[in-house]
Amino acid sequence: MTEKQSASGTELNERVVFINRVSKTVKGGKRFRFSILLAVGDGEGKVGIGMGKAREISEAVRKGMEDAKKDMILVKHNGKTIPHPVMGRYGSAAVLLRPAADGTGVIAGSVVRAIMELGGIKDVMTKVVGHTSNPVNVARATLAAVAALRTRDEIMTLRGKKKSENA
Repeated sequence: MTEKQSASGTELNERVVFINRVSKTVKGGKRFRFSILLAVGDGEGKVGIGMGKAREISEAVRKGMEDAKKDMILVKHNGKTIPHPVMGRYGSAAVLLRPAADGTGVIAGSVVRAIMELGGIKDVMTKVVGHTSNPVNVARATLAAVAALRTRDEIMTLRGKKKSENA
């Protein structure tokens, strides 16, 4: 995990989630390429995922980092956990995120864990319930779930109610 300086001045952490080595057979032998999925976040609520492909891992990581910075999303949180249970879907992957009590930690698989930790969530229970374990689809389903999160104040505003002072 390395730290980079973003345009806004906050430090971004990156974590390589999955490396796929693919080969092409040519007349002289095999040519290898690497496809990398990585997650990027500031640990305070912004997170994104990116893909990079290249002949060398370092170049693929650089490309993935650029891709991940393009569409980072804000993770809504309630203390150290998420505000409510939510299901995210992408393709045949489905990810269930549930809030957890303080001290529970991040109970998740490797792909979901990377996204939650880089997004600043400390306590959450997750489960991949879809028909696939493809890391790319699971990561995108996790981001779909995170994007669907709403805080209590946002829901009250959408319903036309006054914001509660004691919440």
